[in-house]
Amino acid sequence: MSYFAGNYDIAVIGAGHAGCEAGLAAARLGMKTLVFSISLEAVANMPCNPHIGGSSKGHLVREIDALGGEMGKNIDKTMIQIKMLNTSKGPAVHSLRAQADRKKYHIEMKHTLEKQENLFLKQGEIVDIQVENGKVVGIETSVGAIYGVKAVIVATGTYLKGKIFMGEFSEESGPDGVAAANKLSDSLKRIGVDLVRFKTGTPARINRRSIDFTKMEVQKGDENIVPFSFEDEINDLKQVDCYLTYTNEETHKLIKENLHRSPLYAGKIEGTGPRYCPSIEDKVVRFSDKPRHQAFVEPVGLDTDEMYIQGLSSSLPEDVQIALYRTIAGLENAEFTRSAYAIEYDCIDPSNLKLSLEYKGIDGLFMAGQTNGTSGYEEAACQGLIAGINATHKIKGKDPIILDRTQGYIGVLIDDIVTKGTNEPYRMMTSRSEYRLLLRQDNADLRLTEIGHSVGLISDDRFRRFLVKKENISKEIDRLKNTVVKPTEEVNELLVRYGTSKLTTGTKLAELLKRTELSYDKLAEIDQNRPELSLQEREEVEIQVKYEGYIKMQEAQVEKFKKLESKLLPEDLDYEQINGLSLEARQKLNKFKPVSIGQASRISGVSPADISVLLIFLQVNKGKIDN
Repeated sequence: MSYFAGNYDIAVIGAGHAGCEAGLAAARLGMKTLVFSISLEAVANMPCNPHIGGSSKGHLVREIDALGGEMGKNIDKTMIQIKMLNTSKGPAVHSLRAQADRKKYHIEMKHTLEKQENLFLKQGEIVDIQVENGKVVGIETSVGAIYGVKAVIVATGTYLKGKIFMGEFSEESGPDGVAAANKLSDSLKRIGVDLVRFKTGTPARINRRSIDFTKMEVQKGDENIVPFSFEDEINDLKQVDCYLTYTNEETHKLIKENLHRSPLYAGKIEGTGPRYCPSIEDKVVRFSDKPRHQAFVEPVGLDTDEMYIQGLSSSLPEDVQIALYRTIAGLENAEFTRSAYAIEYDCIDPSNLKLSLEYKGIDGLFMAGQTNGTSGYEEAACQGLIAGINATHKIKGKDPIILDRTQGYIGVLIDDIVTKGTNEPYRMMTSRSEYRLLLRQDNADLRLTEIGHSVGLISDDRFRRFLVKKENISKEIDRLKNTVVKPTEEVNELLVRYGTSKLTTGTKLAELLKRTELSYDKLAEIDQNRPELSLQEREEVEIQVKYEGYIKMQEAQVEKFKKLESKLLPEDLDYEQINGLSLEARQKLNKFKPVSIGQASRISGVSPADISVLLIFLQVNKGKIDN
């Protein structure tokens, strides 16, 4: 028997990384918010790699923090190792990566949800989303509780009809042995949501005492700790070591001999897997010329001896997994605590979403995370944050928050999946961003804090501190550009010491700072009037001065981009009626319904000639469209 359990503003289905951000954002913005997890032990779980950040993903976490999200703060509380990646390259690709204490990460985030005003965290399986006249009105749990709601955010991760594979063995299951959500898929189909099938995988976990670390390369954390949150300071962190080892010819031979037992190669797995994070059997087949592949051995937490073996995800049978792991240096006596597996699940075609992450044609239905065909905790969390904000704005009658490709990696990610769709689990990469020199991890707060404050997720106190930081950076850059250094003996002695040419005439400090051999802190010896700045402020000053020319070039490209983005297309425009468009363009434009000429230009199958036709159409019909 069903019963009515009360009225709420927003229901979030799923409490993984997307669901947590969505629920917290909505509740903090005043919405009476339900967050459901099929198991409360799975809240903010890390069923795959026990780390946050990494190349480009660290950018997403810092953007989440700048907008008022929680992921950066939570990993700062629970990290056990931290590294800034790609420091040998330019600042555009510098990216933080932290090893997490997996259990503590879950506990901290769960407790944050439990303490949050307006948020009601519940264990239960949602089996039905109720829609009336094209609008979401309620949800129902497996035990018959019906909740009236004004909006729903689906953040089900890999649980929708989840099925795990390990060689010839398979069973319906979500990650980590948690039950799958088997009924919601049918409800989504009933209300008009198109589903597709994707798959991903995870490596085995191994008991630490069975590993010989002397045969591996030690991977230490950074001495100078940079936190993810712009608000945090971390001065005392006891960091653990990670380790690196490699597969070899024997490993590859064993895999090739057992490919017929892999469900992926036997055709038992229907879903499409991530091209950028393949299983070890996939790597061996696709990169057959490589004599070895990396395997990172990472601790899962401080209170467990489980070690995660990154790089060796697999769907091979357990006996084959054990044998192949034991061919690797240091893992000869490896004892499994959890075997590797592949997981197949239902998700949506994200091209059916608006840029606000609302599903087209169903009022109040928002989607976030792996439900949208993405992969990764960070990709999920940023979508959850945006969905939580926009579901709130929908209820309050406000315009959605839509970040474009010039504002953040979050904007790039959402624009990519909505405008282009994805035929495999989408992973964020720095190469996907055309304006990555402007979208650095160090300046995420300068780009997005004002938006977070205007939304209501950044406090007035934090915003005041941000404005002081912004002013300090601006003033210091102006001072460097207007301060002349004379060619004194002291100045030239310093320049020679750092391997750069002497001065023969007066030179601005900013011009000296642009020299490769010099840094802002090195110039302190000859700069007596420099103000007291924080490490973040000094870093920002140096980057903005050193890369000024390149930054200006990208800013010019952004201006061109914004001109096309500002040319808006009517939502109800029928492209079949526009003469001159190619047949493919008409079909694609009617399917995607782009909001601007800029978005239309990024749709596969819409050519530059088609864009010219659209520009002419807008010019000819300007008066009619404006009215």
